[in-house]
Amino acid sequence: MTARPLAPVIPSSAVLSGRQSARAAGGRPLPLAAPVSVPAPPEGVVYGIGRIDASGRIADRALTTALGWCGGDRLTLTADAGVITARRDPGGMITLPGRACIAIPAVLRRRCGLRPGDRVLLAAVPGEDTLTAYSLAVVDQAIRAHGSFPHAQGEKS
Repeated sequence: MTARPLAPVIPSSAVLSGRQSARAAGGRPLPLAAPVSVPAPPEGVVYGIGRIDASGRIADRALTTALGWCGGDRLTLTADAGVITARRDPGGMITLPGRACIAIPAVLRRRCGLRPGDRVLLAAVPGEDTLTAYSLAVVDQAIRAHGSFPHAQGEKS
């Protein structure tokens, strides 16, 4: 006995388009949240995250490359509470080593409250030839001043 092949069952395009228009007409679109405008990052600043090693060095090759710094460049370091700024200066006291890490003297680290293992936000400004390291405590204060941590752990409402 030979079986006859079955004819394919393919709905016509008129039936499909009728179903699609019925779906579109029957439902209403879901409301969408309006996009929040996010400010663009400032031009001329390159950011990174670094960690201070046991010898007080911070390394971020991408940032030193963006600044055009290379081994042998002389740097001047200045410090404030939780912030250290390195500036290329021919008369600087610090020499950038060949592997492009910045060695922060212990006196400056103590003045800024930075310890080995601390993470820092790095901001390179090539137009000013500076690299600034911000302790995360300073970053946290700036965020809290902006009001971005409502009801943070330990705070009462």
